[in-house]
Amino acid sequence: MSHGVIVRHNFEAGHRLPHLPGKCQSLHGHSWWAEVTVEAPALADGMVVEFGPFKKQLRRWIDTHLDHGLMLGPDDELLPLLSQYGKVHQVPGWPTVENVASLIARVAGDALLDLVRAPEARVTRVQVSETHVNAATWSAP
Repeated sequence: MSHGVIVRHNFEAGHRLPHLPGKCQSLHGHSWWAEVTVEAPALADGMVVEFGPFKKQLRRWIDTHLDHGLMLGPDDELLPLLSQYGKVHQVPGWPTVENVASLIARVAGDALLDLVRAPEARVTRVQVSETHVNAATWSAP
């Protein structure tokens, strides 16, 4: 048996995927939603992780680095130029919804390290939606 908690957060951000054919080559934005699941085999003091501090750390990182910003790949030719004019976050690879889910999984996992949590609590799943009909998931191996 395991126990889990889910934290959700939304953010507004632009991106582009110039390496793919189609309309996503252009700069465009989405209302993104991230859903992070943390699970543990057993509870500690009745919980998996303390919600307040976990939500605060995760949301602070998203709001600081992604919200009302632009996500670009490290090889995007617009990266040097647009970095001069506002918030730009470099997503490893390209800012596909799949890579954004992986990025948020790493950030959420790092946040857990400093928090009160059950032994063996870990991020097991992240779902990121870029629209109401497009989403990607990351799952722990």
